[in-house]
Amino acid sequence: MGYTLKKFASECHEILAADPGVDGREKLRDLLKRVLVDSTFVAENFSESNDAPRSILYEDDKLGFAICSHVYKREAMSKPHAHGAHWAIYGQVAGQTEMFDYEFVDAPATDDDSGTCRATRSYVLKPGDAHLYNVGDLHAPRREGATKLVRVEGMNLDKIKRVYHEEVKADAAD
Repeated sequence: MGYTLKKFASECHEILAADPGVDGREKLRDLLKRVLVDSTFVAENFSESNDAPRSILYEDDKLGFAICSHVYKREAMSKPHAHGAHWAIYGQVAGQTEMFDYEFVDAPATDDDSGTCRATRSYVLKPGDAHLYNVGDLHAPRREGATKLVRVEGMNLDKIKRVYHEEVKADAAD
């Protein structure tokens, strides 16, 4: 039997109720990797009618985490950002997403200020790959074409103010 959204959400709830910390999130990431390639789950949540850049599939009323689908039709590059006091797990369903990790060169004075940062590494998420971005992890996705992904968020990130940071090239920061 494949994964339905209901089954996936229930297992996410069990994992995070038992351990809401980093170890629990890593267990959730491992579960997501299995779900990303499950034909039942993909068919249920990524039908031809789902072409929205962001859809909230499930929001847990007790723990607050959210499961979202993302369907992107074209290339794009995000600015470096974190998710405030929250975490997110990105999981690739279709296509590829190049992800960039960053470190601050000039950290912001407050959570509402932009700072400057430089890329420390890049890697490609392919179908079945999932990556955890813990609280404060600076990152940015780049898509060169159509992609589909699932994102599990510590809370519905539509409810937070997003602060983007300016990237400086490595030689400019020295």
